[in-house]
Amino acid sequence: MIYLDYNATTPIEPRVLDAMMPFLTTHHGNPSSGHTLGVAMKAAITRAREQVAALIGAQPEEIVFTSGGSEASNHCIKGVALSKRNRGNHVITSAVEHPATLNPLRQLEQLGVEHTIVPVDTTGCVDPEAVREAIRPETILVTIMHANNEVGTIQPIREISAICREAGVWFHSDAAQSLSKIPVNVDELGVDFVSLAGHKIYAPAGIGALYIRNGIEIEPLILGAGHESGRRAGTEPTASIVAFGEACVLAGETISSQQWRDLRDTIWTTLHDALGDGVRFNGHETNRLPNTLNVSFVGVNGAELLARCPDIAASPGGAACHGQRPKPSSVLAAMQVPDEHAFGAVRFSVGRDTTEADVREACRQVIDAVRAMSADTPNIASHE
Repeated sequence: MIYLDYNATTPIEPRVLDAMMPFLTTHHGNPSSGHTLGVAMKAAITRAREQVAALIGAQPEEIVFTSGGSEASNHCIKGVALSKRNRGNHVITSAVEHPATLNPLRQLEQLGVEHTIVPVDTTGCVDPEAVREAIRPETILVTIMHANNEVGTIQPIREISAICREAGVWFHSDAAQSLSKIPVNVDELGVDFVSLAGHKIYAPAGIGALYIRNGIEIEPLILGAGHESGRRAGTEPTASIVAFGEACVLAGETISSQQWRDLRDTIWTTLHDALGDGVRFNGHETNRLPNTLNVSFVGVNGAELLARCPDIAASPGGAACHGQRPKPSSVLAAMQVPDEHAFGAVRFSVGRDTTEADVREACRQVIDAVRAMSADTPNIASHE
Protein backbone atom coordinates (compact mmCIF):
# COMPACT_ATOMS: atom_id res chain seq x y z
CA MET A 1 0.00 0.00 0.00
CA ILE A 2 0.92 3.65 -0.38
CA TYR A 3 0.96 4.82 3.21
CA LEU A 4 -0.15 8.45 3.58
CA ASP A 5 -1.48 8.27 7.14
CA TYR A 6 1.55 9.14 9.27
CA ASN A 7 -0.51 11.49 11.45
CA ALA A 8 -2.57 8.50 12.53
CA THR A 9 0.44 6.38 13.44
CA THR A 10 3.95 5.68 12.24
CA PRO A 11 5.78 2.40 11.65
CA ILE A 12 8.48 1.47 14.14
CA GLU A 13 11.84 2.54 12.76
CA PRO A 14 14.36 -0.35 12.45
CA ARG A 15 16.82 1.52 14.66
CA VAL A 16 14.14 1.97 17.31
CA LEU A 17 13.17 -1.70 17.11
CA ASP A 18 16.81 -2.72 17.48
CA ALA A 19 17.10 -0.62 20.64
CA MET A 20 14.05 -2.16 22.29
CA MET A 21 14.47 -5.81 21.24
CA PRO A 22 16.96 -6.80 23.97
CA PHE A 23 14.41 -5.67 26.57
CA LEU A 24 11.81 -7.99 25.02
CA THR A 25 14.14 -10.98 24.84
CA THR A 26 17.30 -11.29 26.93
CA HIS A 27 17.00 -8.30 29.30
CA HIS A 28 14.38 -8.55 32.01
CA GLY A 29 13.74 -7.40 35.54
CA ASN A 30 11.50 -4.99 37.42
CA PRO A 31 12.99 -1.45 37.40
CA SER A 32 11.95 -1.10 41.06
CA SER A 33 13.91 -4.17 42.14
CA GLY A 34 17.20 -3.68 43.93
CA HIS A 35 19.06 -6.60 42.35
CA THR A 36 21.36 -6.34 39.35
CA LEU A 37 18.70 -6.99 36.71
CA GLY A 38 16.34 -4.38 38.18
CA VAL A 39 19.11 -1.81 38.44
CA ALA A 40 19.95 -2.36 34.76
CA MET A 41 16.32 -1.79 33.80
CA LYS A 42 16.18 1.40 35.85
CA ALA A 43 19.37 2.64 34.19
CA ALA A 44 17.86 2.07 30.74
CA ILE A 45 14.78 4.07 31.73
CA THR A 46 16.93 6.87 33.12
CA ARG A 47 18.80 7.10 29.83
CA ALA A 48 15.55 7.17 27.86
CA ARG A 49 14.19 9.90 30.13
CA GLU A 50 17.26 11.97 29.34
CA GLN A 51 16.76 11.38 25.61
CA VAL A 52 13.11 12.48 25.67
CA ALA A 53 13.96 15.52 27.78
CA ALA A 54 16.78 16.53 25.44
CA LEU A 55 14.48 16.62 22.42
CA ILE A 56 12.14 19.14 24.03
CA GLY A 57 14.69 21.14 26.02
CA ALA A 58 13.50 19.84 29.38
CA GLN A 59 15.18 18.40 32.45
CA PRO A 60 14.97 14.61 32.84
CA GLU A 61 13.09 14.85 36.13
CA GLU A 62 10.35 16.81 34.33
CA ILE A 63 9.42 13.78 32.19
CA VAL A 64 6.73 11.36 33.41
CA PHE A 65 6.27 8.27 31.24
CA THR A 66 2.67 7.36 30.41
CA SER A 67 0.84 4.88 28.19
CA GLY A 68 0.53 7.52 25.46
CA GLY A 69 -0.59 11.01 24.60
CA SER A 70 -4.17 10.48 25.71
CA GLU A 71 -3.14 9.45 29.20
CA ALA A 72 -0.73 12.38 29.37
CA SER A 73 -3.48 14.88 28.58
CA ASN A 74 -5.91 13.20 30.99
CA HIS A 75 -3.23 13.23 33.68
CA CYS A 76 -2.60 16.93 33.23
CA ILE A 77 -6.21 18.09 33.01
CA LYS A 78 -7.58 15.97 35.84
CA GLY A 79 -4.46 16.37 37.95
CA VAL A 80 -4.63 20.16 37.75
CA ALA A 81 -8.38 20.16 38.49
CA LEU A 82 -7.85 18.09 41.64
CA SER A 83 -4.78 19.93 42.88
CA LYS A 84 -6.30 23.36 42.23
CA ARG A 85 -9.84 22.63 43.45
CA ASN A 86 -9.48 25.15 46.29
CA ARG A 87 -8.09 27.78 43.93
CA GLY A 88 -10.59 27.65 41.05
CA ASN A 89 -12.77 25.51 38.82
CA HIS A 90 -12.42 26.89 35.30
CA VAL A 91 -10.44 25.60 32.31
CA ILE A 92 -10.06 27.13 28.85
CA THR A 93 -9.58 25.10 25.68
CA SER A 94 -10.19 25.43 21.94
CA ALA A 95 -12.81 24.11 19.54
CA VAL A 96 -10.30 21.98 17.61
CA GLU A 97 -8.76 19.92 20.41
CA HIS A 98 -8.30 16.16 20.38
CA PRO A 99 -10.95 14.11 22.27
CA ALA A 100 -8.25 13.30 24.84
CA THR A 101 -8.59 16.93 25.90
CA LEU A 102 -12.28 17.60 25.33
CA ASN A 103 -13.68 14.44 26.89
CA PRO A 104 -11.87 14.77 30.24
CA LEU A 105 -13.21 18.32 30.45
CA ARG A 106 -16.74 17.07 29.83
CA GLN A 107 -16.29 14.47 32.55
CA LEU A 108 -15.00 17.08 34.98
CA GLU A 109 -18.23 19.03 34.55
CA GLN A 110 -19.81 16.43 36.83
CA LEU A 111 -17.39 17.55 39.54
CA GLY A 112 -18.24 21.22 39.06
CA VAL A 113 -15.30 22.12 36.85
CA GLU A 114 -16.42 24.50 34.12
CA HIS A 115 -14.70 24.98 30.79
CA THR A 116 -14.79 27.60 28.07
CA ILE A 117 -14.19 26.65 24.44
CA VAL A 118 -12.66 29.47 22.44
CA PRO A 119 -13.39 29.44 18.69
CA VAL A 120 -10.96 29.25 15.79
CA ASP A 121 -10.92 31.11 12.50
CA THR A 122 -11.48 29.50 9.11
CA THR A 123 -7.85 28.31 9.04
CA GLY A 124 -8.23 26.52 12.39
CA CYS A 125 -6.19 29.07 14.35
CA VAL A 126 -6.94 30.33 17.87
CA ASP A 127 -6.84 34.06 18.52
CA PRO A 128 -4.67 34.64 21.63
CA GLU A 129 -6.87 37.60 22.57
CA ALA A 130 -9.85 35.26 22.76
CA VAL A 131 -7.93 33.30 25.38
CA ARG A 132 -7.13 36.50 27.28
CA GLU A 133 -10.80 37.50 27.29
CA ALA A 134 -11.87 34.04 28.49
CA ILE A 135 -9.58 34.04 31.56
CA ARG A 136 -11.46 34.52 34.82
CA PRO A 137 -10.29 34.81 38.44
CA GLU A 138 -11.15 31.12 38.91
CA THR A 139 -9.30 29.93 35.79
CA ILE A 140 -6.73 27.26 36.71
CA LEU A 141 -5.61 25.91 33.33
CA VAL A 142 -5.49 26.72 29.63
CA THR A 143 -5.01 23.77 27.28
CA ILE A 144 -4.39 24.44 23.58
CA MET A 145 -2.78 21.91 21.23
CA HIS A 146 0.48 22.80 19.51
CA ALA A 147 -0.61 21.61 16.06
CA ASN A 148 -3.90 20.16 14.90
CA ASN A 149 -3.89 16.50 13.95
CA GLU A 150 -6.51 16.85 11.20
CA VAL A 151 -5.52 19.98 9.27
CA GLY A 152 -2.05 20.63 10.65
CA THR A 153 -2.60 24.25 11.71
CA ILE A 154 0.05 25.38 14.21
CA GLN A 155 -1.28 27.43 17.11
CA PRO A 156 0.34 30.63 18.48
CA ILE A 157 1.55 28.87 21.60
CA ARG A 158 4.17 31.46 22.58
CA GLU A 159 1.63 34.28 22.53
CA ILE A 160 -0.92 32.27 24.49
CA SER A 161 1.64 31.13 27.07
CA ALA A 162 2.68 34.75 27.66
CA ILE A 163 -0.94 35.65 28.37
CA CYS A 164 -1.27 32.71 30.77
CA ARG A 165 1.93 33.57 32.58
CA GLU A 166 0.79 37.18 33.00
CA ALA A 167 -2.49 35.93 34.49
CA GLY A 168 -0.84 33.33 36.72
CA VAL A 169 -2.59 30.44 34.96
CA TRP A 170 -0.93 27.12 34.12
CA PHE A 171 -0.70 26.26 30.42
CA HIS A 172 -0.81 22.80 28.82
CA SER A 173 -0.21 21.95 25.17
CA ASP A 174 -0.81 18.65 23.40
CA ALA A 175 2.28 18.24 21.21
CA ALA A 176 1.64 14.64 20.18
CA GLN A 177 1.25 15.65 16.55
CA SER A 178 3.98 18.29 16.35
CA LEU A 179 6.84 16.40 17.99
CA SER A 180 9.46 15.39 15.39
CA LYS A 181 7.76 17.45 12.65
CA ILE A 182 8.55 20.93 13.96
CA PRO A 183 10.71 22.09 16.89
CA VAL A 184 9.14 21.57 20.31
CA ASN A 185 11.09 23.38 23.04
CA VAL A 186 9.29 23.85 26.33
CA ASP A 187 11.15 27.01 27.31
CA GLU A 188 10.69 28.67 23.93
CA LEU A 189 7.00 27.78 23.95
CA GLY A 190 6.60 28.86 27.58
CA VAL A 191 4.45 25.87 28.54
CA ASP A 192 3.97 24.25 31.93
CA PHE A 193 2.79 20.87 30.63
CA VAL A 194 3.22 19.03 27.31
CA SER A 195 1.69 15.75 26.14
CA LEU A 196 3.80 13.46 23.94
CA ALA A 197 3.05 10.19 22.11
CA GLY A 198 5.56 7.58 20.98
CA HIS A 199 3.63 6.10 18.07
CA LYS A 200 3.61 9.45 16.28
CA ILE A 201 7.42 9.51 16.10
CA TYR A 202 8.27 5.94 14.96
CA ALA A 203 8.15 4.27 18.38
CA PRO A 204 5.49 1.68 19.28
CA ALA A 205 1.99 2.52 20.44
CA GLY A 206 1.38 2.34 24.18
CA ILE A 207 4.10 4.73 25.32
CA GLY A 208 4.12 8.49 25.81
CA ALA A 209 5.08 11.14 28.31
CA LEU A 210 3.83 14.16 30.17
CA TYR A 211 6.23 17.05 30.68
CA ILE A 212 5.61 18.80 34.02
CA ARG A 213 7.67 21.91 34.62
CA ASN A 214 9.87 21.76 37.72
CA GLY A 215 8.19 23.24 40.78
CA ILE A 216 4.68 22.18 39.74
CA GLU A 217 2.90 19.40 41.63
CA ILE A 218 -0.38 17.89 40.46
CA GLU A 219 -2.43 14.92 41.58
CA PRO A 220 -1.53 11.63 39.84
CA LEU A 221 -4.04 10.07 37.48
CA ILE A 222 -3.11 6.45 38.22
CA LEU A 223 -2.64 5.52 41.87
CA GLY A 224 -0.63 2.64 43.25
CA ALA A 225 3.02 2.25 44.16
CA GLY A 226 5.58 5.01 43.90
CA HIS A 227 6.67 4.62 40.28
CA GLU A 228 7.80 7.63 38.24
CA SER A 229 8.73 9.48 41.45
CA GLY A 230 5.22 8.92 42.75
CA ARG A 231 3.60 10.67 39.80
CA ARG A 232 2.36 7.67 37.78
CA ALA A 233 1.85 4.23 39.31
CA GLY A 234 2.52 1.04 37.37
CA THR A 235 5.64 -0.97 36.58
CA GLU A 236 7.42 0.85 33.76
CA PRO A 237 7.41 -0.90 30.34
CA THR A 238 11.17 -0.74 29.87
CA ALA A 239 11.25 -1.92 26.24
CA SER A 240 8.72 0.68 25.10
CA ILE A 241 10.39 3.44 27.10
CA VAL A 242 13.76 2.58 25.57
CA ALA A 243 12.13 2.67 22.12
CA PHE A 244 10.60 6.08 22.83
CA GLY A 245 13.96 7.42 23.93
CA GLU A 246 15.69 6.17 20.80
CA ALA A 247 12.92 7.58 18.61
CA CYS A 248 13.50 10.98 20.23
CA VAL A 249 17.21 10.76 19.45
CA LEU A 250 16.39 9.88 15.85
CA ALA A 251 13.90 12.75 15.62
CA GLY A 252 16.51 15.21 16.83
CA GLU A 253 18.93 14.04 14.16
CA THR A 254 16.69 13.79 11.13
CA ILE A 255 13.74 16.19 11.09
CA SER A 256 12.92 16.28 7.35
CA SER A 257 10.60 19.27 7.19
CA GLN A 258 11.51 20.51 3.71
CA GLN A 259 11.33 17.07 2.15
CA TRP A 260 7.90 16.50 3.70
CA ARG A 261 6.74 19.95 2.66
CA ASP A 262 7.73 19.28 -0.95
CA LEU A 263 5.86 15.97 -1.02
CA ARG A 264 2.81 17.48 0.66
CA ASP A 265 2.73 20.35 -1.82
CA THR A 266 3.11 17.96 -4.73
CA ILE A 267 -0.09 16.23 -3.68
CA TRP A 268 -2.00 19.51 -3.50
CA THR A 269 -0.65 20.88 -6.78
CA THR A 270 -1.35 17.66 -8.64
CA LEU A 271 -4.88 17.34 -7.30
CA HIS A 272 -5.74 20.99 -7.89
CA ASP A 273 -4.30 21.04 -11.41
CA ALA A 274 -6.44 18.03 -12.31
CA LEU A 275 -9.67 18.80 -10.45
CA GLY A 276 -9.70 22.60 -10.21
CA ASP A 277 -12.62 23.80 -8.12
CA GLY A 278 -13.54 20.20 -7.43
CA VAL A 279 -10.99 20.10 -4.63
CA ARG A 280 -10.84 22.53 -1.70
CA PHE A 281 -7.96 23.12 0.72
CA ASN A 282 -8.66 23.03 4.49
CA GLY A 283 -6.35 24.69 7.01
CA HIS A 284 -3.69 27.36 7.07
CA GLU A 285 -1.75 27.65 3.82
CA THR A 286 1.64 28.28 5.44
CA ASN A 287 1.41 27.95 9.23
CA ARG A 288 0.84 24.20 9.39
CA LEU A 289 2.72 20.97 9.83
CA PRO A 290 5.08 20.32 6.91
CA ASN A 291 3.72 16.83 6.29
CA THR A 292 -0.04 17.43 6.46
CA LEU A 293 -2.62 18.17 3.76
CA ASN A 294 -6.37 18.18 4.36
CA VAL A 295 -8.58 18.65 1.32
CA SER A 296 -12.27 18.30 0.50
CA PHE A 297 -13.44 16.74 -2.73
CA VAL A 298 -16.60 18.65 -3.59
CA GLY A 299 -19.64 16.45 -4.14
CA VAL A 300 -17.72 13.29 -3.19
CA ASN A 301 -17.78 11.37 0.09
CA GLY A 302 -14.24 11.08 1.44
CA ALA A 303 -14.68 7.64 2.99
CA GLU A 304 -16.23 6.26 -0.19
CA LEU A 305 -13.44 7.81 -2.24
CA LEU A 306 -10.76 6.05 -0.20
CA ALA A 307 -12.72 2.79 -0.36
CA ARG A 308 -12.35 3.03 -4.14
CA CYS A 309 -8.59 3.46 -3.72
CA PRO A 310 -7.68 0.30 -1.75
CA ASP A 311 -3.97 0.76 -2.42
CA ILE A 312 -3.91 4.08 -0.52
CA ALA A 313 -3.89 4.44 3.26
CA ALA A 314 -5.19 7.88 4.28
CA SER A 315 -7.82 9.20 6.68
CA PRO A 316 -11.33 10.24 5.60
CA GLY A 317 -12.88 13.28 7.23
CA GLY A 318 -9.86 14.08 9.36
CA ALA A 319 -8.35 11.95 12.11
CA ALA A 320 -8.31 8.15 11.93
CA CYS A 321 -10.08 7.83 15.28
CA HIS A 322 -13.02 9.75 13.81
CA GLY A 323 -13.12 7.94 10.50
CA GLN A 324 -16.10 5.66 11.20
CA ARG A 325 -18.54 8.20 12.52
CA PRO A 326 -21.37 9.38 10.25
CA LYS A 327 -20.99 13.10 10.86
CA PRO A 328 -18.46 15.67 9.69
CA SER A 329 -15.31 16.34 11.64
CA SER A 330 -15.82 18.69 14.59
CA VAL A 331 -12.55 20.38 13.63
CA LEU A 332 -13.81 21.23 10.15
CA ALA A 333 -17.14 22.32 11.62
CA ALA A 334 -15.31 24.68 13.99
CA MET A 335 -13.50 26.09 10.94
CA GLN A 336 -16.91 26.74 9.32
CA VAL A 337 -16.31 24.28 6.50
CA PRO A 338 -19.76 23.56 4.98
CA ASP A 339 -21.09 20.06 5.62
CA GLU A 340 -21.13 19.22 1.93
CA HIS A 341 -17.40 19.92 1.81
CA ALA A 342 -16.61 18.37 5.20
CA PHE A 343 -18.08 15.03 4.17
CA GLY A 344 -15.65 15.02 1.25
CA ALA A 345 -12.57 15.66 3.39
CA VAL A 346 -9.47 13.48 3.22
CA ARG A 347 -6.26 13.94 5.19
CA PHE A 348 -2.99 12.96 3.55
CA SER A 349 0.08 12.90 5.80
CA VAL A 350 3.55 11.95 4.58
CA GLY A 351 6.50 10.59 6.55
CA ARG A 352 10.02 9.21 6.52
CA ASP A 353 9.37 6.50 3.95
CA THR A 354 7.20 8.49 1.54
CA THR A 355 8.63 8.99 -1.96
CA GLU A 356 7.68 11.25 -4.83
CA ALA A 357 6.66 8.16 -6.78
CA ASP A 358 4.28 7.28 -3.94
CA VAL A 359 2.50 10.60 -3.93
CA ARG A 360 2.24 10.82 -7.72
CA GLU A 361 0.75 7.34 -7.97
CA ALA A 362 -1.63 8.10 -5.09
CA CYS A 363 -2.75 11.28 -6.84
CA ARG A 364 -3.35 9.39 -10.07
CA GLN A 365 -5.57 6.86 -8.31
CA VAL A 366 -7.47 9.53 -6.37
CA ILE A 367 -8.05 11.69 -9.44
CA ASP A 368 -9.34 8.71 -11.41
CA ALA A 369 -11.68 7.74 -8.56
CA VAL A 370 -13.00 11.29 -8.13
CA ARG A 371 -13.72 11.59 -11.83
CA ALA A 372 -15.50 8.25 -11.85
CA MET A 373 -17.61 9.17 -8.82
CA SER A 374 -18.49 12.63 -10.09
CA ALA A 375 -19.07 11.84 -13.76
CA ASP A 376 -22.67 13.03 -13.47
CA THR A 377 -21.91 15.97 -11.15
CA PRO A 378 -21.42 19.19 -13.15
CA ASN A 379 -19.68 21.17 -10.39
CA ILE A 380 -16.55 19.03 -10.53
CA ALA A 381 -14.40 19.98 -13.49
CA SER A 382 -12.19 17.54 -15.33
CA HIS A 383 -9.04 19.45 -16.18
CA GLU A 384 -6.13 18.07 -18.16
